[in-house]
Amino acid sequence: MEYQPLCNELINICKNAGQFIREQLNLITENDIQQKGSHDFVTFVDKTAEEMLVRDLHNLLPEAGFITEEKTSTVVGERYSWIIDPLDGTTNFLHRLPCFCVSVALVDGNEPIIGVVYEINQDECFHATKGGGAFVNGNPIKVSSQSNLDRALIATGFPYTDFTLLPQYMQLFEYFIKKSSGVRRIGSAAADLAYVACGRFEFFFEYGLNPWDVAAGILLVTEAGGVVTDFEGGTNYLFGRRLLASNGKVTAECLHLVKQHFNN
Repeated sequence: MEYQPLCNELINICKNAGQFIREQLNLITENDIQQKGSHDFVTFVDKTAEEMLVRDLHNLLPEAGFITEEKTSTVVGERYSWIIDPLDGTTNFLHRLPCFCVSVALVDGNEPIIGVVYEINQDECFHATKGGGAFVNGNPIKVSSQSNLDRALIATGFPYTDFTLLPQYMQLFEYFIKKSSGVRRIGSAAADLAYVACGRFEFFFEYGLNPWDVAAGILLVTEAGGVVTDFEGGTNYLFGRRLLASNGKVTAECLHLVKQHFNN
């Protein structure tokens, strides 16, 4: 399989979905919002954007299956699957607050081989292919070279449905607030990972994640020279719901701290 031609088409498909989302930004009303679960919202924009993506991606690679947030397709692929988040950062979108993204990855088994994160507000399209590097708007990107935690900017996501580990999380959050250059929560894991990949953040961690939140971003980080692990330092991060990503320079220190707090 030639990754780059597929990736070029994927970029166009994601931008097309992003354009639809942008057009709907000021048209959403309270009546358009549905609640999937506690603090978990969806609109026709999420669903329509996903339908657009599924349609175009099926035409692009008919043999691939789909793993999608809004379950608009349940087609199973024998080898390849598209993992789709049509609107990562729905709550931000509903409040007209940047940032929110289209995030799509093609996986071979459990391995991301093509990934695109399109941050709609800044019109920044991040893409990566396995072995081909990572880019934003066509320009190569690399992770930060910062090796000191006290100079590092950290990203995280606050738990919003699973609060079972909240005490451990808050202890770690307090530590990083005191020991780093700062902690940010922007409300889109896809963007967090893209920003690690291009050097804006040194480190990102979150639990309770879904594969559509992280699949594309995982490839961005690794192709930009960074490191992605689960909370044990292993490789169960695509479906394991716990992920940390870093520039590689602060990985050992941050992973040690995460292990100390999330030891179950």
